[in-house]
Amino acid sequence: MTAAANAERPNPDAPLLLTPGEPAGIGAEIAFGAWRAREADGVPPFALLDDPDRLGGLLHRLGWDVSLKVIDSPGEAEHVFPSGLPVLAQHFPVHVEPGHPTPENGASVLQAVDRAVDLVRTGEAAALVTNPIAKSVLYQSGFRHPGHTEYLAALAADGGEAPVPVMMLACPVLRVVPITIHIPLREVPERLTGEAIIHAGRVTAAALQRDFRLKSPRLALAGLNPHAGEGGAMGREEIEVMAPAVDALKAEGISIQGPLSADTMFHAAARERYDAALCAYHDQALIPIKTLDFARGVNITLGLPFVRTSPDHGTAFAIAGTGEADPTSLIEALKIARALAEGRAHSMQAAVA
Repeated sequence: MTAAANAERPNPDAPLLLTPGEPAGIGAEIAFGAWRAREADGVPPFALLDDPDRLGGLLHRLGWDVSLKVIDSPGEAEHVFPSGLPVLAQHFPVHVEPGHPTPENGASVLQAVDRAVDLVRTGEAAALVTNPIAKSVLYQSGFRHPGHTEYLAALAADGGEAPVPVMMLACPVLRVVPITIHIPLREVPERLTGEAIIHAGRVTAAALQRDFRLKSPRLALAGLNPHAGEGGAMGREEIEVMAPAVDALKAEGISIQGPLSADTMFHAAARERYDAALCAYHDQALIPIKTLDFARGVNITLGLPFVRTSPDHGTAFAIAGTGEADPTSLIEALKIARALAEGRAHSMQAAVA
Protein backbone atom coordinates (compact mmCIF):
# COMPACT_ATOMS: atom_id res chain seq x y z
CA MET A 1 0.00 0.00 0.00
CA THR A 2 1.29 3.45 -0.84
CA ALA A 3 1.97 6.14 1.75
CA ALA A 4 -0.88 8.23 0.38
CA ALA A 5 -3.30 5.34 0.67
CA ASN A 6 -2.23 4.67 4.24
CA ALA A 7 -2.79 8.33 5.06
CA GLU A 8 -6.48 7.79 4.36
CA ARG A 9 -6.45 4.85 6.80
CA PRO A 10 -4.55 6.14 9.84
CA ASN A 11 -3.29 3.71 12.44
CA PRO A 12 -4.67 5.08 15.73
CA ASP A 13 -2.95 2.36 17.74
CA ALA A 14 0.51 3.57 16.72
CA PRO A 15 2.37 6.18 18.80
CA LEU A 16 2.40 9.89 17.99
CA LEU A 17 5.47 11.61 16.55
CA LEU A 18 6.73 14.92 17.91
CA THR A 19 9.12 16.98 15.81
CA PRO A 20 11.89 19.02 17.47
CA GLY A 21 10.93 22.39 16.03
CA GLU A 22 13.62 25.03 16.43
CA PRO A 23 16.19 23.28 18.64
CA ALA A 24 17.24 26.52 20.33
CA GLY A 25 13.66 27.07 21.49
CA ILE A 26 11.59 25.37 24.18
CA GLY A 27 10.47 22.32 22.18
CA ALA A 28 12.60 19.78 24.02
CA GLU A 29 11.74 21.23 27.42
CA ILE A 30 8.01 20.99 26.88
CA ALA A 31 8.50 17.48 25.49
CA PHE A 32 10.27 16.58 28.75
CA GLY A 33 7.42 18.19 30.66
CA ALA A 34 4.79 16.27 28.69
CA TRP A 35 6.57 12.96 29.34
CA ARG A 36 6.91 13.75 33.04
CA ALA A 37 3.13 14.38 33.14
CA ARG A 38 2.32 11.17 31.27
CA GLU A 39 0.51 9.51 34.17
CA ALA A 40 -1.01 12.50 35.92
CA ASP A 41 -2.37 14.06 32.70
CA GLY A 42 -2.98 10.92 30.65
CA VAL A 43 -0.48 11.83 27.93
CA PRO A 44 -0.61 9.30 25.06
CA PRO A 45 2.65 7.59 24.01
CA PHE A 46 4.80 9.64 21.68
CA ALA A 47 8.31 9.59 20.26
CA LEU A 48 10.46 12.72 19.91
CA LEU A 49 12.66 13.22 16.86
CA ASP A 50 15.75 14.95 18.22
CA ASP A 51 19.48 14.64 18.90
CA PRO A 52 20.00 12.36 21.93
CA ASP A 53 23.35 13.97 22.81
CA ARG A 54 21.94 17.47 22.84
CA LEU A 55 18.89 16.28 24.81
CA GLY A 56 21.17 14.73 27.39
CA GLY A 57 23.12 17.96 27.70
CA LEU A 58 19.93 19.95 28.13
CA LEU A 59 18.67 17.60 30.84
CA HIS A 60 21.99 17.99 32.67
CA ARG A 61 21.65 21.75 32.43
CA LEU A 62 18.10 21.64 33.80
CA GLY A 63 18.88 19.04 36.46
CA TRP A 64 15.83 17.00 35.48
CA ASP A 65 15.51 13.25 35.92
CA VAL A 66 14.22 12.13 32.53
CA SER A 67 15.44 8.85 31.07
CA LEU A 68 16.03 8.95 27.32
CA LYS A 69 15.35 5.76 25.35
CA VAL A 70 16.80 5.83 21.82
CA ILE A 71 14.62 3.75 19.50
CA ASP A 72 15.01 2.65 15.89
CA SER A 73 11.34 2.77 14.89
CA PRO A 74 8.11 4.31 16.21
CA GLY A 75 6.76 0.84 17.00
CA GLU A 76 9.12 0.62 19.97
CA ALA A 77 7.78 3.80 21.58
CA GLU A 78 4.75 2.40 23.38
CA HIS A 79 6.82 -0.30 25.07
CA VAL A 80 9.48 2.07 26.42
CA PHE A 81 7.24 5.10 27.07
CA PRO A 82 6.33 4.20 30.69
CA SER A 83 10.00 4.14 31.73
CA GLY A 84 11.66 6.64 29.40
CA LEU A 85 11.13 9.25 26.70
CA PRO A 86 11.41 7.51 23.30
CA VAL A 87 13.79 9.35 20.95
CA LEU A 88 14.25 8.81 17.22
CA ALA A 89 17.72 10.18 16.61
CA GLN A 90 17.95 13.33 14.46
CA HIS A 91 21.43 14.82 14.36
CA PHE A 92 22.01 18.57 14.48
CA PRO A 93 25.34 19.51 12.88
CA VAL A 94 25.96 22.66 14.92
CA HIS A 95 25.98 22.92 18.72
CA VAL A 96 22.62 24.13 20.03
CA GLU A 97 22.67 26.89 22.63
CA PRO A 98 19.21 27.54 24.12
CA GLY A 99 17.89 30.91 23.04
CA HIS A 100 20.47 31.33 20.26
CA PRO A 101 19.27 29.76 16.99
CA THR A 102 21.58 29.12 14.07
CA PRO A 103 20.49 28.62 10.45
CA GLU A 104 23.07 25.84 10.02
CA ASN A 105 20.65 23.50 11.81
CA GLY A 106 17.74 24.43 9.53
CA ALA A 107 18.16 21.47 7.18
CA SER A 108 17.96 19.04 10.11
CA VAL A 109 14.82 20.74 11.42
CA LEU A 110 13.14 20.14 8.07
CA GLN A 111 14.53 16.61 7.73
CA ALA A 112 12.85 15.75 11.02
CA VAL A 113 9.53 17.01 9.65
CA ASP A 114 10.02 15.03 6.44
CA ARG A 115 10.76 11.84 8.38
CA ALA A 116 7.79 12.31 10.67
CA VAL A 117 5.37 12.88 7.80
CA ASP A 118 6.66 9.78 6.01
CA LEU A 119 6.24 7.67 9.14
CA VAL A 120 2.70 8.91 9.71
CA ARG A 121 1.74 8.37 6.10
CA THR A 122 3.03 4.79 6.11
CA GLY A 123 1.02 4.02 9.24
CA GLU A 124 4.03 3.61 11.53
CA ALA A 125 2.80 6.57 13.58
CA ALA A 126 -0.74 7.73 14.30
CA ALA A 127 -0.38 11.49 13.88
CA LEU A 128 2.07 14.35 13.67
CA VAL A 129 2.59 16.88 16.47
CA THR A 130 4.97 19.70 15.62
CA ASN A 131 7.00 21.80 18.00
CA PRO A 132 7.32 25.48 17.03
CA ILE A 133 9.81 26.49 14.35
CA ALA A 134 11.46 29.88 13.82
CA LYS A 135 10.60 30.89 10.25
CA SER A 136 13.10 33.75 10.21
CA VAL A 137 15.91 31.29 11.01
CA LEU A 138 14.76 28.79 8.39
CA TYR A 139 14.58 31.55 5.78
CA GLN A 140 18.29 32.12 6.35
CA SER A 141 18.93 28.45 5.60
CA GLY A 142 17.07 28.62 2.26
CA PHE A 143 13.51 27.77 3.34
CA ARG A 144 11.14 29.00 0.63
CA HIS A 145 7.69 28.29 2.08
CA PRO A 146 5.59 30.91 3.89
CA GLY A 147 5.45 28.74 7.00
CA HIS A 148 5.26 25.34 8.64
CA THR A 149 1.73 24.58 7.43
CA GLU A 150 2.47 25.40 3.80
CA TYR A 151 5.52 23.12 3.94
CA LEU A 152 3.38 20.27 5.25
CA ALA A 153 0.86 20.89 2.47
CA ALA A 154 3.67 20.63 -0.09
CA LEU A 155 4.79 17.32 1.43
CA ALA A 156 1.20 16.07 1.21
CA ALA A 157 0.97 16.89 -2.49
CA ASP A 158 2.71 13.67 -3.62
CA GLY A 159 3.84 15.43 -6.77
CA GLY A 160 0.35 16.70 -7.54
CA GLU A 161 -1.59 19.75 -6.45
CA ALA A 162 -0.98 20.68 -2.82
CA PRO A 163 -4.04 20.87 -0.56
CA VAL A 164 -5.02 24.28 0.79
CA PRO A 165 -5.09 23.68 4.54
CA VAL A 166 -7.18 25.57 7.07
CA MET A 167 -6.00 26.57 10.54
CA MET A 168 -8.17 25.80 13.53
CA LEU A 169 -7.41 26.88 17.09
CA ALA A 170 -9.18 24.79 19.69
CA CYS A 171 -9.53 24.66 23.44
CA PRO A 172 -12.06 22.76 25.56
CA VAL A 173 -14.71 25.50 25.21
CA LEU A 174 -14.16 27.00 21.74
CA ARG A 175 -13.01 26.20 18.21
CA VAL A 176 -12.13 29.07 15.86
CA VAL A 177 -10.98 29.22 12.25
CA PRO A 178 -9.41 32.46 10.98
CA ILE A 179 -10.15 32.81 7.27
CA THR A 180 -7.34 35.32 6.75
CA ILE A 181 -4.30 34.93 8.96
CA HIS A 182 -0.92 36.63 8.95
CA ILE A 183 -1.62 39.73 6.88
CA PRO A 184 -2.01 43.44 7.72
CA LEU A 185 -5.51 44.48 8.74
CA ARG A 186 -5.76 46.85 5.79
CA GLU A 187 -5.50 43.84 3.44
CA VAL A 188 -8.23 41.79 5.12
CA PRO A 189 -11.24 43.16 3.18
CA GLU A 190 -9.54 42.38 -0.12
CA ARG A 191 -8.45 38.87 0.89
CA LEU A 192 -11.76 37.97 2.56
CA THR A 193 -13.32 36.65 -0.63
CA GLY A 194 -16.37 34.50 -1.09
CA GLU A 195 -14.11 31.71 -2.34
CA ALA A 196 -11.99 31.88 0.84
CA ILE A 197 -15.06 31.74 3.08
CA ILE A 198 -16.57 28.82 1.17
CA HIS A 199 -13.29 26.88 1.24
CA ALA A 200 -12.87 27.41 4.99
CA GLY A 201 -16.48 26.37 5.59
CA ARG A 202 -16.23 23.22 3.52
CA VAL A 203 -12.93 22.07 5.06
CA THR A 204 -14.07 22.87 8.60
CA ALA A 205 -17.41 21.10 8.25
CA ALA A 206 -15.76 18.03 6.74
CA ALA A 207 -13.14 17.86 9.50
CA LEU A 208 -15.73 18.24 12.24
CA GLN A 209 -17.63 15.30 10.80
CA ARG A 210 -14.67 13.06 9.99
CA ASP A 211 -12.14 13.75 12.74
CA PHE A 212 -14.24 15.22 15.58
CA ARG A 213 -17.09 12.77 14.95
CA LEU A 214 -19.84 15.40 14.93
CA LYS A 215 -22.71 14.06 12.82
CA SER A 216 -24.23 17.46 12.02
CA PRO A 217 -21.63 20.19 12.67
CA ARG A 218 -22.82 23.76 13.11
CA LEU A 219 -20.75 26.70 11.90
CA ALA A 220 -21.04 30.41 12.65
CA LEU A 221 -19.45 33.16 10.58
CA ALA A 222 -18.30 36.35 12.29
CA GLY A 223 -18.87 39.59 10.43
CA LEU A 224 -15.96 41.78 9.44
CA ASN A 225 -17.38 45.15 10.46
CA PRO A 226 -18.86 46.37 13.77
CA HIS A 227 -22.38 45.00 14.27
CA ALA A 228 -21.83 42.87 11.13
CA GLY A 229 -22.04 46.01 9.05
CA GLU A 230 -25.32 47.29 10.58
CA GLY A 231 -27.24 46.60 7.37
CA GLY A 232 -24.60 48.30 5.24
CA ALA A 233 -24.25 51.44 7.37
CA MET A 234 -20.82 50.33 8.66
CA GLY A 235 -19.57 48.40 5.64
CA ARG A 236 -20.98 46.30 2.85
CA GLU A 237 -18.70 43.24 3.00
CA GLU A 238 -21.34 41.33 4.96
CA ILE A 239 -23.96 42.02 2.29
CA GLU A 240 -21.87 41.70 -0.86
CA VAL A 241 -19.35 38.98 0.06
CA MET A 242 -20.16 37.14 3.27
CA ALA A 243 -23.91 36.53 3.01
CA PRO A 244 -23.65 35.06 -0.52
CA ALA A 245 -20.89 32.72 0.71
CA VAL A 246 -23.10 31.60 3.58
CA ASP A 247 -25.96 30.95 1.15
CA ALA A 248 -23.63 28.89 -1.06
CA LEU A 249 -22.53 26.76 1.89
CA LYS A 250 -26.12 26.25 2.98
CA ALA A 251 -26.97 25.12 -0.55
CA GLU A 252 -24.33 22.39 -0.12
CA GLY A 253 -26.05 21.17 3.04
CA ILE A 254 -23.67 22.79 5.52
CA SER A 255 -25.27 24.23 8.64
CA ILE A 256 -23.96 27.77 9.05
CA GLN A 257 -25.31 31.01 10.47
CA GLY A 258 -24.11 34.53 9.89
CA PRO A 259 -22.51 36.83 9.27
CA LEU A 260 -22.97 37.64 12.96
CA SER A 261 -21.80 40.53 15.06
CA ALA A 262 -18.46 39.37 16.42
CA ASP A 263 -18.84 41.19 19.74
CA THR A 264 -21.71 38.91 20.81
CA MET A 265 -20.44 35.57 19.47
CA PHE A 266 -18.12 34.38 22.17
CA HIS A 267 -19.95 34.53 25.50
CA ALA A 268 -20.98 31.20 27.01
CA ALA A 269 -24.58 31.10 25.79
CA ALA A 270 -23.60 32.09 22.23
CA ARG A 271 -20.93 29.38 22.05
CA GLU A 272 -23.61 26.76 22.70
CA ARG A 273 -25.12 27.55 19.29
CA TYR A 274 -22.20 26.46 17.11
CA ASP A 275 -19.35 23.94 16.97
CA ALA A 276 -16.80 26.19 15.27
CA ALA A 277 -16.62 29.89 14.52
CA LEU A 278 -15.26 31.12 11.20
CA CYS A 279 -13.57 34.47 11.79
CA ALA A 280 -12.66 37.19 9.33
CA TYR A 281 -9.11 37.79 10.53
CA HIS A 282 -6.39 36.57 12.88
CA ASP A 283 -7.09 38.53 16.07
CA GLN A 284 -10.86 38.16 15.79
CA ALA A 285 -10.27 34.41 16.21
CA LEU A 286 -7.30 34.30 18.56
CA ILE A 287 -8.27 36.94 21.12
CA PRO A 288 -11.38 35.08 22.37
CA ILE A 289 -9.73 31.66 22.51
CA LYS A 290 -6.62 32.93 24.27
CA THR A 291 -8.76 34.90 26.70
CA LEU A 292 -10.94 31.90 27.50
CA ASP A 293 -8.12 29.36 27.90
CA PHE A 294 -4.64 30.69 27.19
CA ALA A 295 -2.69 27.62 28.28
CA ARG A 296 -4.71 24.87 26.61
CA GLY A 297 -5.13 26.27 23.12
CA VAL A 298 -4.02 23.94 20.31
CA ASN A 299 -3.29 24.63 16.65
CA ILE A 300 -4.93 22.02 14.39
CA THR A 301 -4.34 21.89 10.65
CA LEU A 302 -7.46 20.89 8.74
CA GLY A 303 -7.47 19.65 5.17
CA LEU A 304 -4.29 17.55 5.22
CA PRO A 305 -4.30 13.80 4.46
CA PHE A 306 -2.83 13.18 7.92
CA VAL A 307 -3.54 14.54 11.40
CA ARG A 308 -1.34 17.41 12.53
CA THR A 309 -1.53 19.45 15.71
CA SER A 310 0.84 21.89 17.37
CA PRO A 311 1.11 23.90 20.58
CA ASP A 312 -0.41 27.34 20.21
CA HIS A 313 2.76 29.28 21.03
CA GLY A 314 6.17 30.05 19.61
CA THR A 315 9.77 29.14 20.30
CA ALA A 316 10.05 31.36 23.42
CA PHE A 317 13.77 31.99 23.02
CA ALA A 318 13.76 34.30 26.05
CA ILE A 319 13.10 31.41 28.45
CA ALA A 320 14.69 28.54 26.51
CA GLY A 321 17.00 26.48 28.69
CA THR A 322 15.55 27.79 31.96
CA GLY A 323 12.93 25.09 32.60
CA GLU A 324 10.19 27.73 32.87
CA ALA A 325 8.27 26.70 29.73
CA ASP A 326 4.74 25.47 30.36
CA PRO A 327 4.05 22.13 28.59
CA THR A 328 0.24 22.43 28.91
CA SER A 329 -0.42 23.37 25.28
CA LEU A 330 1.79 20.54 24.02
CA ILE A 331 0.05 18.08 26.33
CA GLU A 332 -3.30 19.17 24.90
CA ALA A 333 -1.89 18.96 21.34
CA LEU A 334 -0.82 15.37 21.98
CA LYS A 335 -4.20 14.43 23.43
CA ILE A 336 -6.12 16.04 20.59
CA ALA A 337 -3.86 14.43 17.98
CA ARG A 338 -4.65 11.02 19.45
CA ALA A 339 -8.39 11.76 19.53
CA LEU A 340 -8.42 13.05 15.94
CA ALA A 341 -6.46 10.03 14.67
CA GLU A 342 -8.99 7.77 16.34
CA GLY A 343 -11.86 9.82 14.95
CA ARG A 344 -10.50 9.72 11.42
CA ALA A 345 -9.89 5.98 11.57
CA HIS A 346 -13.41 5.39 12.93
CA SER A 347 -14.94 7.50 10.18
CA MET A 348 -12.97 5.72 7.48
CA GLN A 349 -14.00 2.32 8.82
CA ALA A 350 -17.64 3.40 8.98
CA ALA A 351 -17.49 4.64 5.40
CA VAL A 352 -16.40 1.25 4.04
CA ALA A 353 -18.63 -0.83 6.33
